[in-house]
Amino acid sequence: MATARAADEAPAPAAPAFDVKNAFRNICGFCHEDYGRKQGKGPQLMDNPNSDDYLFNRIRNGKPGRMAAFGGAFTDDQIREIVVFIRKLKPNENP
Repeated sequence: MATARAADEAPAPAAPAFDVKNAFRNICGFCHEDYGRKQGKGPQLMDNPNSDDYLFNRIRNGKPGRMAAFGGAFTDDQIREIVVFIRKLKPNENP
């Protein structure tokens, strides 16, 4: 009978860290220009007056005819990171 020993097993590779800046640039930046600082096809996100819950739900569930739902592309934790990223946007500052 063969048994696996923990010492013989390779550790599972760590999941790569979520790069919110690149995710925003590559996905959200198509509609929200300058990392959300300017209106494009979508609205400016910097200084957005809506609540964090509103932004979370809009990213996760989208809005028919206006914005795609990204709940399948991002985990809830990643969406929360995107909301934090949006909240930290400042004019003329490199994110």
